[in-house]
Parts: sequence; structure tokens; C-alpha cells
Amino acid sequence: MAEMSAPPAPDAMAISMVPPAVDAMQAAPAEPEHISETLYIQNLNEKIKIDVIKASLRGLFKTYGEVLDVVAHSNLRMRGQAFVSFADAEIAKKAMKEVKGFPLYSKPMQISFARTRSDAVVKKMDNEHFDEHKAQRVEHKRKTRYTNPLKQKFKAKRLASEMDGATSAPAPKRPNVQMPDEYLPPNKILFLQNLPESVTKEQLLGLFNQYPNLHEVRLIPTKKDIAFVEYTDEASSTVAKDALHNYKLDGENKIKITFARK
Repeated sequence: MAEMSAPPAPDAMAISMVPPAVDAMQAAPAEPEHISETLYIQNLNEKIKIDVIKASLRGLFKTYGEVLDVVAHSNLRMRGQAFVSFADAEIAKKAMKEVKGFPLYSKPMQISFARTRSDAVVKKMDNEHFDEHKAQRVEHKRKTRYTNPLKQKFKAKRLASEMDGATSAPAPKRPNVQMPDEYLPPNKILFLQNLPESVTKEQLLGLFNQYPNLHEVRLIPTKKDIAFVEYTDEASSTVAKDALHNYKLDGENKIKITFARK
């Protein structure tokens, strides 16, 4: 019987010619950063009236550039949220970078770019297509009216209650226990209370500039007896707090200074 010959060796050249696999992660191009003229703000204090929130947001953001519009509502879907529109996306980007996390009425703001342009932005930047833009927005709102997750959840709960023959009793509210301001942990932002209503930003700058590393003084237009003073680090804010707490700015009323809530 003839011996079986061994199979021929694979062609080394053919193997070497096979191109190496490309790393899909390396090949994928980086997605461009999405920026918008409108900022979407969450985690706003729901106990503050809507007109006060809107005025405070406008006063806070107008230092960065022209504020075209501030939109906020008290309904279930929009509670604790707002939209602030600028005339320029780069201004919005700068404002978001510097204000993100700022404790407005004791709650740090969560800020991101809005997914679509607001009516105010389109009216100013592209007025020719404003009617078309508004019609599309109204149509989208109509289509999603009954597919909104919050409304679906509420409707399902109501139907379940009707099937049971009675509306379920509301859960008892848990007491809202907050740590007193005096015992809050150190923070580079100071919260000032009991200010004279005639106080100006220049007066506070002159007072707190005595201590190094002052970053910014922010007054709340709708509530003139409070303000925020920010330093670049906690050590500097602590020195200023200890030195100026109970200081009589007008010779009568003592300023109360605590660390801002995070």
C-alpha cells in the first residue's frame, strides 16, 4: 500500500499578507459635543414659587450674557425643572460650566444642554422659520401627550384603585428633618442671611475682599436679605466666615453667615 503523504504546509506568504484586525473602538470617530443655546436645569427647590424661581434664574444667569427666556411650570411633569435660553451657545456653555452645582435656595442645580431649540431662540436666530418650528413642537407635544411615562403611571394607578373599589389611602408623609445651618460641613460657598435690604454687591465685595481667594458674590434680586459668597477653597471661606459672622454691616443688624448647603 502506498504511504499517505503529509498535507502541504500552508503558504507562509499568504498568511503574512492577511491584514491585521482593526480595533473597532480605535476606528470609531469621536462624537462631537452637543451644545445648545438653551440650558435644562433640574433639582430646583419645589417649595419656591415659580415666579420667584424664574426671577432668580434670570438674575443669576444674566451676568453671562443676554437671557432670552426662562421657562418653568408647576405641573407634575415640569416641577423642579426650568429652561434658560441665551442668544449664543458659547455663552450657555460658559454659564453651565460656572453655575453647575450652585445651591439655589439650598439645592444644587443640575444643568445640561437642552435637546432642542426653544421658541425664544428660534424667534431671535431664525424668525423666518418660527411658525414651522412652533407647529412641529405643538404636534410633538400632542403625539406624546398620552405616552408620557408619568401620565401612564398615574393612569394605571387610578385604574387599579377603581378596580379595587376604593382609592388607596395616601402614604403618610415622612417628617423632613434638616441639619441646622450652624452645623453644616465646610464648603467654599457661604450663605449670608439677615442682610440690610439696601445692601449692594459692591459693599459685600469690599467686605469679603479683605480675605484672600474671593471668587464671586451673588445677590438674589427677589430676596434682598440673602446672598452667596464663593471662595476658591474651603479654607479661605472658613476664615472669612469666622471673621465676619455677626458683623453689623449697617451698624444694627448682625449678618448670619453659614456654609451653603451642598
